[in-house]
Amino acid sequence: MKKVAVIMGSDSDWPVVKGACTQLEALAIPYEAHILSAHRTPAAAAEFAQNARAAGFGALICAAGMAAHLAGAFAANTTLPVIGIPMGGGAMDGLDALLATVQMPGGIPVATVAINGAKNAAVLAAQILAVSDEALAARLDAARIEMASQIAKKEARLQAELL
Repeated sequence: MKKVAVIMGSDSDWPVVKGACTQLEALAIPYEAHILSAHRTPAAAAEFAQNARAAGFGALICAAGMAAHLAGAFAANTTLPVIGIPMGGGAMDGLDALLATVQMPGGIPVATVAINGAKNAAVLAAQILAVSDEALAARLDAARIEMASQIAKKEARLQAELL
């Protein structure tokens, strides 16, 4: 199975980003987490991205705030799917990160999830990997069924309370 790289621009992103790691673990997807910066360690970030496919990665998740160039810097250096997590905070509370992550030039796409959307970034990475992994696809199907079951139980509790 291909791994997922979970990259954050700063250790301050970890409280949100660990949600992606938790979701990857729940789906039994191997991953690595690293701190690399598009601005403070650009050569190391580029090298990681350039070597990611050979290192066994199938998707990259990049979390960054404010200027949020990390996902774009990775996308510029690999043809693997890159998923950006715009981080909340700063003067614009994540809107600047969202816009920086989603506004990529033609030919260099970054799939972008919601501000602080770490869980969805992991699920999207899983869906990408599941295109060629039937066992993972089955785990994703089971997770969807479980989510629906939880909602049905909550609905039943609500209706019982209303009676």
